[in-house]
Amino acid sequence: MSDRPAALVVVAGTATEVGKTWVGARLLEHWRARGLRVAARKPAQSFGLDDDPATTDAAVLGAASGEPPEVVCLPDRSYPLAMAPPMAARALGRAPLHAAALLSELRWPEPAADVGLVETAGGLRSPQTEDADALELAGAIDPDLTVLVADAGLGTINAVRLCTDALTTSGLAFVVVLNRFDESDALHLANREWLTQRHGLDVVAGTPAGLASLSERIALRTTAR
Repeated sequence: MSDRPAALVVVAGTATEVGKTWVGARLLEHWRARGLRVAARKPAQSFGLDDDPATTDAAVLGAASGEPPEVVCLPDRSYPLAMAPPMAARALGRAPLHAAALLSELRWPEPAADVGLVETAGGLRSPQTEDADALELAGAIDPDLTVLVADAGLGTINAVRLCTDALTTSGLAFVVVLNRFDESDALHLANREWLTQRHGLDVVAGTPAGLASLSERIALRTTAR
């Protein structure tokens, strides 16, 4: 990787459709508003053939970071088929996707950005390449922090614990974001309390205030170096 950012963040999820891209975009917007230089990368993405190009992960992240979508995710790593990227590559008749290639393509602006954000595809154990899932790819990237995005409702305790156990075993520092968090929802409140008090996890509510606080915590890493 060229010119590693001062702070490097991986955004992963407990599953697909939990709002990784939305959370990543909000963090990027906060950092830019703070005057930090940011860069977003999506090593590989897949999407439906009929999806609006403006709604792909690379397009949404690029709009937030101020970069073209083709810089966020290289065109050759963008697969118009709603499957995990290596499965989509196979189905589309493209070359097999390998971790070494994705890592070699992960390039950053010069001079180095203050904060770099990498979003993986699908859930934490979803395949990113023929030889790596999101957890393994994150480990190879070696971020300063992994932001694990989860749903706030039913089933999240199980999903979060399975993923955070894997992150802990891999030695990756992480914070959990319960996305679509509703302060008036008793279940959302109970889930956050259970995860923080029973399991000692660092859990952030995926609200504007919660994400603003998280973005500031990460921003402070850029000045601590």
